[in-house]
Amino acid sequence: MEVIIRARPIAKGTGTGPLLVTDKALSFLSGVDPASGVVIEQGHPLEGRSIAATVLAFPFGKGSTVGSYVMYALQRNGRAPAAIINHEAEPIVAVGAIIAGIPMIDRPEIPFAELKSGTIATVDGTDGSLRMGA
Repeated sequence: MEVIIRARPIAKGTGTGPLLVTDKALSFLSGVDPASGVVIEQGHPLEGRSIAATVLAFPFGKGSTVGSYVMYALQRNGRAPAAIINHEAEPIVAVGAIIAGIPMIDRPEIPFAELKSGTIATVDGTDGSLRMGA
């Protein structure tokens, strides 16, 4: 059974992949290697995991505005997430998603804790929906 969850659209487009969920903020500058797509921030729950081709769910971004460019570099290197879900979008991640063409939503109508890593999900950043299950 497919579940459709409403959210606020941030960056247009559609992306599908396995959910990769964390309850910790993420910095793209010095937190994600733009060449490999691997989280390199020491102590982060996703440290050592690749975000490439995932539906990356994290509460919000942190760090420098250069993080937007890192997101663009991830896309150019073929290592970007398929889509992004935030609890609350902030300018660094929103701008990065827009310039990199990564579909993005925030404020999903379910608690973040209900998003489970590994679940196949589709984000539609145009209509503001999250689809899980089939």
